[in-house]
Amino acid sequence: MPLAVISAGMNVVPAAVIGGVMGDAGDVSRQLSEIKMALDKSTDEVKQTAEKAIKMAERNGTLTDELKNDSDRMLKNFNELTQKQTDLIGKLEQLETKNRDLEQDLSSRGGRGNGVPQSFGQMVAGHDAIKQFVAAGASGRTTFQVKNAITTVGGSGGGLIFPTPETSPVRMPRRTLSVVDLITRGRTDANLVPYTKQTTRTNGAAPTAEGTAAPESSYGWTKAEAPVRKIAHVTHISEEAMADAAMLETELDSEMRYGLDLALENQIVAGDGTGENLNGMRTQATAFSSPAGITIEAQTRIDVLRLGLLQLTLADYAADGLLLHDLDWTAIETIKDTAGRYVFGNPATGTLPRLWSLDVSTTRAQSAGEWMAGNFMMAATYYDRSDVEILISSEHDQNFVEGMLTMKGTRRGTLAVKRPGALVKGTFGV
Repeated sequence: MPLAVISAGMNVVPAAVIGGVMGDAGDVSRQLSEIKMALDKSTDEVKQTAEKAIKMAERNGTLTDELKNDSDRMLKNFNELTQKQTDLIGKLEQLETKNRDLEQDLSSRGGRGNGVPQSFGQMVAGHDAIKQFVAAGASGRTTFQVKNAITTVGGSGGGLIFPTPETSPVRMPRRTLSVVDLITRGRTDANLVPYTKQTTRTNGAAPTAEGTAAPESSYGWTKAEAPVRKIAHVTHISEEAMADAAMLETELDSEMRYGLDLALENQIVAGDGTGENLNGMRTQATAFSSPAGITIEAQTRIDVLRLGLLQLTLADYAADGLLLHDLDWTAIETIKDTAGRYVFGNPATGTLPRLWSLDVSTTRAQSAGEWMAGNFMMAATYYDRSDVEILISSEHDQNFVEGMLTMKGTRRGTLAVKRPGALVKGTFGV
């Protein structure tokens, strides 16, 4: 059982314990009576002083300092007593209201039987140990057991305790998608994006003597096109679930948008161009071929990527980034020197993913061991034909009869890899 301890540290027992509400009311009434008597006396004194002041003013035309001080003191005392009277009247009205509420509460409970939970104050005021403690002069210390405490069990406070649900659903993890930010974005209002790309450049420019024929240069362009493709998926839900779960529509909308974005990243990187697939960057990128004239013994992943950047440089392209699988970038980050120190700095502080002065992006749209280097912004453009669209309909198959709804997410667009030479793809042989 819980224990309650009463100590007389100040040799004063609270009025609520000794007398309860009625005792407080009696004290206030007694104080109010005393204030009223003092106020009546003060009123008489003020009247006498005022009469004395009038007579002195009529006789002398002025008042003495002593009389002025007496008048000020009496008026101040009169005002203070009036305020105290007002405060006590208000307090008495509050106690009378509290007493009526207590009587009604006891009447509705039918008394304080052992089976009715009581407040802590009620238990303290009515406990035999407290009565004996007060009767003995309320000195020292006393302890007693609380046998009818309000607890969390049923029949006590437990009936008023309700759990607070967490309404935000716990979502499954989502992959960070960054590839689409590497390339140029555009829009189209047709189902096909035709474009022209240069395929021939034979530069014959050279110093020419006066009167001789200039060298001839040759240039050529080829028409190309990128057809718009659709990425879509559906899910089915009951009418009841949609109506009863307020957040369901929002969560499904978010999930379907994420699904479309994930499929788009996979297509931009590795779409094979067959059927309804986009023709992705890796499919069209130039295969890595170690440039002649340079040999690196015991090549690491870092060495291979540097050679890939050299291949781009020799093809007159300036790379703006590297695209790796998460596993390969982790393998690079954890490379140590002969002293066991990390090449990429202190792991406690971390570093931005950069290699050879270029930003490194990671994606699982390409397999572990695969990499791409290039000027991604120059190489490829993704054209949006329509933004992501989420629709809900009951007019599908047997939906209307079965009380089902179908939610469909769709996006349309195309990828044009205009400069395949600006991308180099390869695999790590380690």
